[in-house]
Amino acid sequence: MLVALLAHTGWGAYPVFARYLQTVSALPSMALLALGNLLALVLYAPFVLRQIDGRVLRSRVIWGFTLVVVLRAITNLLAARFTLAIYVQLITLMTPLLVALLSAGLFREALPPYTWPAIGLSIVGSLLMMSGDIAGHGQLLSLSASDLLGIALAFGSALCLALYMLLVPRTVKDAVSGEAVLLVQLIALSMVSGALSLVLGEDLARFTALDPRDWAVFGAFVGCVLLGANVGQIAALRHLGAPLVSSTMAWRLIATLALAALLLGEQLRSLWQALGALIVLVTISAYLHRQARA
Repeated sequence: MLVALLAHTGWGAYPVFARYLQTVSALPSMALLALGNLLALVLYAPFVLRQIDGRVLRSRVIWGFTLVVVLRAITNLLAARFTLAIYVQLITLMTPLLVALLSAGLFREALPPYTWPAIGLSIVGSLLMMSGDIAGHGQLLSLSASDLLGIALAFGSALCLALYMLLVPRTVKDAVSGEAVLLVQLIALSMVSGALSLVLGEDLARFTALDPRDWAVFGAFVGCVLLGANVGQIAALRHLGAPLVSSTMAWRLIATLALAALLLGEQLRSLWQALGALIVLVTISAYLHRQARA
């Protein structure tokens, strides 16, 4: 459970680090994604290459995973560039509800109990969180055109994550290990985002102008999130199973709120926002806890 909470903390930190590196450090998005995943790959590959059967690369499931992961990573990173880290994490927390809806729509599975009330309460809580001035711009609603674009990207990213979670059972049938999935993901993300960076002509010279604080955040982004959170999640899933690990997913919002206040100065500034955060945390936690018990 400690490893699961640490992994959730890493994923909670993701939008904060991603937003800081893109908006404060001014790093180009695709180059950031490419270099970050490449470094994680260099650190991770030596420990797992000997354990992975090369025949796994012929699995259609793992390449389906890879396509979804690439789309998820790109939209998630860009979402943090255009809107607040708290909003990105807020949309991500809706993923279990999207999984339930997609399962019902695509596979004709029954909706878990209380799905619609959970969706309604989550929307109410989200609107309350967005009703005030988290960014400190003196607006009643802190939803600019940039925020709307970021929220749309975050929603697309959450849909990709939901599809990813629906594909997970297929890897069990194909005997694809979590280590193999992560290795292929890191390779694909490094290659695709690197190619996009070159096509877009991003200015890589910005990496030479980083100060020690920027490098510290970048190191935490690679070590604690891209590598640490992924490996921790695999370990936790192996020992606890997906329902129990997912039941503590709401912890990510707490981690995002704390780190966003520390690094970005983005924090809840009204009782209504705090109430909205509490509604989302309680609703998602209760919904996932009930599914885990079932």
